[in-house]
Amino acid sequence: MWYALALCALPLAALGAKPPGTTATALLSEFTVPGAFPTAAFTKGQKFYNNPTQTASQVQPIVVDPVETGVTYKLALTSPDTLPKNNTVDPHPLPPKASDDLLLRQAIAQIIAISENPIFEGNTCAQCQAGLEVAKFLALASPGSGPALAVELCFHFNFNSNCGTMFSILGLGSVITQVVANANVGGYDGQLLCNNFINGLCPLPPATPLNLTSWFSKPKPNPLPAPKKPTGERLKVLHMSDFHIDPRYATGTEANCTSTPCCRKNQFNTGSPNTTLEHAPRFGAFRCDTPMALGLSALEAIPPLTGTQDTGFDFTIYTGDLVSHDPDNQLSRAYVEYTESLLYTLFRQDLGSGPVYAVLGNHDSYNQAQDAHHALGGALAEQFSWNYDHVAALWQHEQWLPESAVEIARQHYAAFMVKRQDGLRIISLNTDMWYKANYFNYIDLDQPDNSGMLRFLTDELQDAEDAGDRVWIIGHVLTGWDGSNPLVNPTDLFYQIVDRYSPHVIANIFFGHTHEDQAMIYYANNATDMTAQNALTTGWIGPSITPITNLNSGFRLYEVDSGTFEIVDAHTWRADVNAFPELDSQVAFGPTYTYEYSTRETYGPHIAGGWGASDPLNATFWHLLTEAMEADSSIVSTFNTLQGKTSVMTKPCTGECATAKICYLRSGSAAIAKQNCPQGFGSVQS
Repeated sequence: MWYALALCALPLAALGAKPPGTTATALLSEFTVPGAFPTAAFTKGQKFYNNPTQTASQVQPIVVDPVETGVTYKLALTSPDTLPKNNTVDPHPLPPKASDDLLLRQAIAQIIAISENPIFEGNTCAQCQAGLEVAKFLALASPGSGPALAVELCFHFNFNSNCGTMFSILGLGSVITQVVANANVGGYDGQLLCNNFINGLCPLPPATPLNLTSWFSKPKPNPLPAPKKPTGERLKVLHMSDFHIDPRYATGTEANCTSTPCCRKNQFNTGSPNTTLEHAPRFGAFRCDTPMALGLSALEAIPPLTGTQDTGFDFTIYTGDLVSHDPDNQLSRAYVEYTESLLYTLFRQDLGSGPVYAVLGNHDSYNQAQDAHHALGGALAEQFSWNYDHVAALWQHEQWLPESAVEIARQHYAAFMVKRQDGLRIISLNTDMWYKANYFNYIDLDQPDNSGMLRFLTDELQDAEDAGDRVWIIGHVLTGWDGSNPLVNPTDLFYQIVDRYSPHVIANIFFGHTHEDQAMIYYANNATDMTAQNALTTGWIGPSITPITNLNSGFRLYEVDSGTFEIVDAHTWRADVNAFPELDSQVAFGPTYTYEYSTRETYGPHIAGGWGASDPLNATFWHLLTEAMEADSSIVSTFNTLQGKTSVMTKPCTGECATAKICYLRSGSAAIAKQNCPQGFGSVQS
């Protein structure tokens, strides 16, 4: 047995073998993590709420917030035995009560906006009913304003030549107010009111046309600047995403519960409420978030597998979602801050000296997925600043960002720009500002940049173009693929921004969120001509550490040319979650992270004419791969398998699924995906 363990620790070169895509630095094909909990991963003197050497439950480290003086997070916050029913500590702000005058002015403005909105064109009944809904709420909230509303609308729409007399409180105004307040104006009542009294308005709105006349301060250079020359020197860049650490993971509980996340003491299978069907393994399960044991195993495996034990990475990108998939009633500000403090500290200690450039994911907030934009004004505009301030302070504490970038992050929803000494600029975005589940996005949604996030991005890209620098953009929620996650208007604008600054400024774009291994291509001219010549930039979607739902755990290493900052190869490792239950009966071994594939070695041979040994894995490469997929569906099958990190739960992809996958690869915005692609095949999770 000791001899087998020794062989596992040797580089492949020592065994006369070599994994595909290796460079001068040897990469291990696999690494078996020791079974005992790695207390050495923590700072010397780290204390625990329980015995870290036992295996009956997940280890609970005592976490001291490095930037909140005197804050030590209590065991009750993360113990699987003390799941909260509701968060009663943090504030839950509401807008101030509006005055009657404000309610009236807003009702007038909203109904006029409804009348001018092209969404209602050709459907007068729907338009009328929408206007009545506004009138109804005004009548209920401020009944005295009802008659005044009727008079103002009469004047605006020229309903009558004597509006003041006809619709004032002394005329029909009070009657109309009473009827609207009590009627089902969205149903049959409203249909009849509009049929008898009002010539209504109301079509479904088309996508809001973009007016880019004044968006860009300068036109795109023509001709483009000469491309950067490759140096042949390779940077090692780690891409991690969607850790979703679950400190409340309870070993032995139901791993096959009815609603995720499972592996919690309050979760069970409705078909077997009194008997556990699948016991939660110590290192995790397919329907559960990342237990502490798996999270530490991944961080322990990464350096030896990537050959960075002594050097560290040149830098790491983390594309969001630290926090577990708890429902809102179990979340709190403290729980989010605990997770941020824990994982960023572990990243610093376990991944070496290179900086980590991170983004906020939709789960890295409280309430989850919610981020209010500054246009709200007053206290409501600042209601999530606690989180921006906290992560910015942590990034500064870990010495990953300079003071200038920290201040930008505090002011721009945790988004920042940092210029590295090697000349690459990293622009991090808060993609909650185009995520469909963020309710605040639905205020002025016809505006594609109501948060100002894309204005910030454009200005930073223009500054990079003026300086002749290259840029990596990192975010969480992808802008396209199947179009199921982002909103159309802001991602449409993002696509035009990418077109304007590619390929000479933007070298690559990176996302997470889906938990899967995916990619997207951005084309010139809004993808009206999808060819290799028009392929501009690639969006890389990184695999997740968490196995939820039905995925293996994985991470990726990029080999990056230090002159062009193009990706020359990408190496992905994964752990077989299906094998985790076998590890519970012993402590000698933990999970094994295995080399899964090289992007160049796997896909390059399929490209017509081959792909040069030093040619980057750029948008041209990916487009030519989609052409190869059209000719040979077996390549799509390979892509589909790798998309789920070779999970045993991944289903085959044939027929319309294969057509859809090729379409998704060519869809960098929600608008393009919804317009062009069959729906329902975006994910391999089930």
